Amino acid sequence: MAWVALLAAGLVEIAGALGLKYSDGFSKPLPTLATVAAVALSFALLTLSLRAVPLGTAYAVWTGIGAVGTAILGIALFGESADIARLVCIGLIVVGMIGLKIAAPG
Repeated sequence: MAWVALLAAGLVEIAGALGLKYSDGFSKPLPTLATVAAVALSFALLTLSLRAVPLGTAYAVWTGIGAVGTAILGIALFGESADIARLVCIGLIVVGMIGLKIAAPG
Protein backbone atom coordinates (compact mmCIF):
# COMPACT_ATOMS: atom_id res chain seq x y z
CA MET A 1 0.00 0.00 0.00
CA ALA A 2 2.92 2.36 0.68
CA TRP A 3 4.08 2.10 -2.93
CA VAL A 4 0.56 2.88 -4.14
CA ALA A 5 0.55 6.00 -1.96
CA LEU A 6 3.98 6.93 -3.34
CA LEU A 7 2.80 6.52 -6.93
CA ALA A 8 -0.27 8.62 -6.20
CA ALA A 9 1.90 11.26 -4.50
CA GLY A 10 4.07 11.48 -7.61
CA LEU A 11 1.08 11.79 -9.92
CA VAL A 12 -0.45 14.53 -7.78
CA GLU A 13 2.95 16.24 -7.75
CA ILE A 14 2.71 16.44 -11.55
CA ALA A 15 -0.64 18.20 -11.17
CA GLY A 16 0.95 20.62 -8.72
CA ALA A 17 3.77 21.40 -11.15
CA LEU A 18 1.29 21.99 -13.97
CA GLY A 19 -0.67 24.22 -11.64
CA LEU A 20 2.41 26.39 -11.23
CA LYS A 21 2.40 27.02 -14.96
CA TYR A 22 -1.33 27.71 -15.15
CA SER A 23 -1.42 29.91 -12.03
CA ASP A 24 0.73 32.49 -13.86
CA GLY A 25 2.86 33.39 -10.87
CA PHE A 26 -0.02 32.79 -8.46
CA SER A 27 -1.96 35.61 -10.09
CA LYS A 28 -4.94 33.43 -11.07
CA PRO A 29 -6.97 32.38 -8.01
CA LEU A 30 -8.44 29.02 -9.14
CA PRO A 31 -5.22 27.55 -10.57
CA THR A 32 -3.38 28.83 -7.50
CA LEU A 33 -5.84 27.13 -5.16
CA ALA A 34 -5.64 23.91 -7.18
CA THR A 35 -1.83 24.06 -7.06
CA VAL A 36 -1.74 24.51 -3.30
CA ALA A 37 -4.24 21.67 -2.83
CA ALA A 38 -2.26 19.35 -5.13
CA VAL A 39 1.01 20.08 -3.36
CA ALA A 40 -0.59 19.51 0.06
CA LEU A 41 -2.15 16.22 -1.07
CA SER A 42 1.12 15.12 -2.65
CA PHE A 43 3.00 15.72 0.61
CA ALA A 44 0.30 13.91 2.59
CA LEU A 45 0.54 10.86 0.33
CA LEU A 46 4.34 10.98 0.43
CA THR A 47 4.14 11.02 4.22
CA LEU A 48 1.94 7.91 4.17
CA SER A 49 4.42 6.09 1.96
CA LEU A 50 7.22 6.79 4.44
CA ARG A 51 5.65 4.30 6.86
CA ALA A 52 7.15 1.48 4.80
CA VAL A 53 9.41 2.95 2.09
CA PRO A 54 12.84 4.28 3.12
CA LEU A 55 13.06 8.09 3.05
CA GLY A 56 15.79 8.35 0.40
CA THR A 57 14.03 5.91 -1.89
CA ALA A 58 10.61 7.49 -1.43
CA TYR A 59 11.88 11.00 -2.06
CA ALA A 60 13.87 9.98 -5.14
CA VAL A 61 10.93 8.09 -6.63
CA TRP A 62 8.48 10.89 -5.79
CA THR A 63 10.63 13.56 -7.41
CA GLY A 64 11.38 11.22 -10.32
CA ILE A 65 7.70 10.65 -11.05
CA GLY A 66 7.12 14.39 -10.83
CA ALA A 67 10.09 15.21 -13.06
CA VAL A 68 9.32 12.61 -15.73
CA GLY A 69 5.60 13.35 -15.80
CA THR A 70 6.14 17.09 -15.91
CA ALA A 71 8.76 16.79 -18.65
CA ILE A 72 6.48 14.60 -20.77
CA LEU A 73 3.53 16.94 -20.30
CA GLY A 74 5.79 19.91 -21.08
CA ILE A 75 6.55 18.26 -24.41
CA ALA A 76 2.91 17.35 -25.08
CA LEU A 77 1.20 20.51 -23.86
CA PHE A 78 3.73 23.31 -24.25
CA GLY A 79 5.83 22.25 -27.23
CA GLU A 80 9.00 21.83 -25.19
CA SER A 81 11.98 20.11 -26.78
CA ALA A 82 11.74 16.37 -27.41
CA ASP A 83 15.27 15.92 -28.71
CA ILE A 84 16.96 12.58 -28.27
CA ALA A 85 19.27 13.69 -25.45
CA ARG A 86 16.32 14.90 -23.38
CA LEU A 87 14.35 11.71 -23.98
CA VAL A 88 17.35 9.56 -23.05
CA CYS A 89 17.77 11.50 -19.82
CA ILE A 90 14.08 11.09 -19.00
CA GLY A 91 14.51 7.38 -19.65
CA LEU A 92 17.47 7.25 -17.27
CA ILE A 93 15.32 8.75 -14.52
CA VAL A 94 12.72 6.02 -15.12
CA VAL A 95 15.40 3.32 -15.01
CA GLY A 96 16.69 4.77 -11.75
CA MET A 97 13.23 4.73 -10.20
CA ILE A 98 12.72 1.11 -11.25
CA GLY A 99 16.10 0.22 -9.75
CA LEU A 100 15.17 1.89 -6.47
CA LYS A 101 11.89 0.00 -6.35
CA ILE A 102 13.64 -3.30 -6.95
CA ALA A 103 16.31 -2.56 -4.34
CA ALA A 104 14.01 -1.14 -1.66
CA PRO A 105 12.51 -3.21 1.13
CA GLY A 106 8.74 -3.18 1.54
